Amino acid sequence: MVSAAYDGFPGAVGVSRLRVYDWPTVEGLPGGGTPHLHLACSEGYVVTAGRGRVQTLTLSGYEETALEPGTVAWFTPGTIHRLVNDGALEITVVMQNSGLPEAGDAVLTLPQDLLDDPDTYADAVRIPDDVPEAEQVEIARARRDLATRRFLELRAATEAGDPAPLEAFQQAAAALIRPRLDAWEQRWRDGAQAAASATGAQLHALRGQHTEHLAHARVAATGPTARGRFGMCGRLDVYPGI
Repeated sequence: MVSAAYDGFPGAVGVSRLRVYDWPTVEGLPGGGTPHLHLACSEGYVVTAGRGRVQTLTLSGYEETALEPGTVAWFTPGTIHRLVNDGALEITVVMQNSGLPEAGDAVLTLPQDLLDDPDTYADAVRIPDDVPEAEQVEIARARRDLATRRFLELRAATEAGDPAPLEAFQQAAAALIRPRLDAWEQRWRDGAQAAASATGAQLHALRGQHTEHLAHARVAATGPTARGRFGMCGRLDVYPGI
């Protein structure tokens, strides 16, 4: 009996290295990223350098979590999150369902009229690859500041006891990504579901004293496919999603 195999990155997660933007924010913080949420992926931070915070907003309220080297912090889908860079903050990001974030499982807290349809939203968040880096910086920073202003509005309403604006944003985000769900489900089947199924099959094989899967052991390594890419929260070193 040969058990099912999955030889992608452990757990079918995605990994990237992040240097959080150090551009001053609209309310005068030393630096920070672009507020956004994920709809189907949990995200984890392993802090490797510097100091900062992650600000989070859910229907349960607003929180801040301190970040320093050695901190591991994570949050579930639906959590609006924003990184604050208090000094040279660097993070290894671990993302559930490798491939889904790259396929659009992130919606920035932009004004509601920019969330009306996928094309409008795509135009609002696009950072062109074919323009000088200085222009990319301007676009990324303007995008971040626009999303931050909406985030601050959502935070203020939630803290004042009015969940309606946050609920409206969640509904708009869900509608925005709905056309992608069939493609997302296939990515999940090929990744996270396949990884979990392989583990189940291997446990079943071992229970029956079958060890054929051990004969197919392998080692793999990779480097980043892109360095310094403009991400939502900072400059990213991106590794291939498997």
